[in-house]
Amino acid sequence: MTPNSAAQPDAAAAAPGVVVNDFTLSVATVNGTGSQTANATLIRAIIRMGVPASGKNIFPSNIQGLPTWYLIRVCQDGWIVPRENADVLICLNRETARDDVMKCAPGAWVIYDAPFKLDMLRDDVHYFPVPFATLVRDVAPPKLWKLVTNMLYVGVAAELLGIEMAAIDAALAKAFGSKPKAYEINVKAVQVGRDHARESFTRPADGYRVEQRDLIGDKILLDGNSAVGLGAVMAGVSVVPWYPITPSTSAIEATEAYLEQFRRDADGTATFAVLQAEDELAAIGMVLGAGWAGARAMTATSGPGISLMSEFIGLSYYAEIPAVIINVQRVGPSTGLPTRTMQCDILCCAYNSHGDTKHPLLLPASPGECYEMTMDAFDLAERFQTAIFLLSDVDLGMNNWLSDPFAYPDRPLDRGKVLDAEKLQAIGVKEWGRYKDVDGDGIPWRTLPGVELDGAAYFTRGSGHNEYARYTESSTAYEANVERLLRKFETLRGEVPVPHRDDTDGGSPVGIIAFGTSHWSLVEARDILAKEHGVTFDYLRLRAFPFSDAVEAFVQEHERVYVVEQNRDGQMLALMRHELPQVAAKLRGLRYYDGMPIHARHIMNDVISNERVA
Repeated sequence: MTPNSAAQPDAAAAAPGVVVNDFTLSVATVNGTGSQTANATLIRAIIRMGVPASGKNIFPSNIQGLPTWYLIRVCQDGWIVPRENADVLICLNRETARDDVMKCAPGAWVIYDAPFKLDMLRDDVHYFPVPFATLVRDVAPPKLWKLVTNMLYVGVAAELLGIEMAAIDAALAKAFGSKPKAYEINVKAVQVGRDHARESFTRPADGYRVEQRDLIGDKILLDGNSAVGLGAVMAGVSVVPWYPITPSTSAIEATEAYLEQFRRDADGTATFAVLQAEDELAAIGMVLGAGWAGARAMTATSGPGISLMSEFIGLSYYAEIPAVIINVQRVGPSTGLPTRTMQCDILCCAYNSHGDTKHPLLLPASPGECYEMTMDAFDLAERFQTAIFLLSDVDLGMNNWLSDPFAYPDRPLDRGKVLDAEKLQAIGVKEWGRYKDVDGDGIPWRTLPGVELDGAAYFTRGSGHNEYARYTESSTAYEANVERLLRKFETLRGEVPVPHRDDTDGGSPVGIIAFGTSHWSLVEARDILAKEHGVTFDYLRLRAFPFSDAVEAFVQEHERVYVVEQNRDGQMLALMRHELPQVAAKLRGLRYYDGMPIHARHIMNDVISNERVA
């Protein structure tokens, strides 16, 4: 979302000490207690009041019992990454209660379960103890108490923050519209919570409030994995082999749901295949088989799956078979932290497999770009006859984001250089070679199985082959083949999504490069640095590898350029230094790698610290 602070009244103008539409709310609960619906109710209600809000679900990888947090950033300026310290805390997890309170911002509001007795921990926050166990008895039967308690805190928070009941009611109708009894119980729970807050608490003079705005328009709320699924269906995917792995599973589930809705014939016959393979290696093997046969195929996985797929990914590169691979990155190595976010598979994907390989990477920063770039990935995979990686992450893939509605695609599918019998006959079967570069762009022409013409078939092999796809161990043929593959990659450089550039007025000697979900913290940090510290810099957001000429030009034009990324080793920095050696000396790294979404303040502090040294 584009910040638009000038369009609305100042956040503090409503009343002295009151912060309107600008705070971070943290809900601390226990995984498996059913808080997801309650948290969704809060964020949907705020959005229905016309105020931008975004949610981050921080949850463990086990089924239940461990701490979980849901972070809501409310900000009419459009910033979407939660601050490091919560302004409003809802505390229902005894295990983490002390730490949660101690991490709050000064002046924070703490809504907590009364038996926790947290009010002696700090004297610079406002406490709201709620006897949830007592209140819930008047709402539902005992078997529902654990679930209904969540709606009690929705009511308390809504009353204190000024979230309108009409907005809450609309959000509950969204969740329980088809279940009248559940809807009635949850509405009652919210109202009991509101009544208790109104009767028991006095809202502090210095605090937080949600006020009606008109900043949402026709925006939609969805996660990046759902956007990937819709983009895949719009791109014509018909074969989807996969193996379950957090956090990519919901991308396949979304794809299958859309396929079921839109890809059945009038008689109900499916025109697609979604197949759960025995492992990730089998899944990518099926993708290559389908791609070789002419189907549009994809799989979705995460870092451990990419590791297992490496041998077949090399086959895709060398035998030149289209494939789309969605990598929803999580913290590694090994099992790592499956539900934490990171941008840590960049080098693994860019140079995946043994030998000399280079693979295109698409780098979306929003659900809208997940949708668009998934469609791009299928076109690029077929045009360049290779594997295309779309690199999302846990934050983008599994969290809900506000987005503009998606545009219906207005271009035909690009199948690339495919020869049917008529075209092949015109060329001459004897003249055609599967791996010949007749156009100078490194991209050969291919045929698909079923072309009824002698000479149309060829052997697809991962071993040495010449331009006619015949087996050979000739050094000359091998060198010519891999040089052509590199030439094809250079052609691709001009066809991937271009970077977005935003220079300061008059330009700056300092540049910053970011990509993916790091973008959202970067733009907030950039704005605050300019307003509070007078520090300005030009900004380039990468959207793909190979890097376009605009990336090198941006670095060349600045004295120093910082590369912001979420991994320990500065993988994008390393990739840029390797691919752009002529400007490598100007590049510096800003890294963040604790598994949580990167904060604007982290970027700000690093920039200030480095610039003082510079």
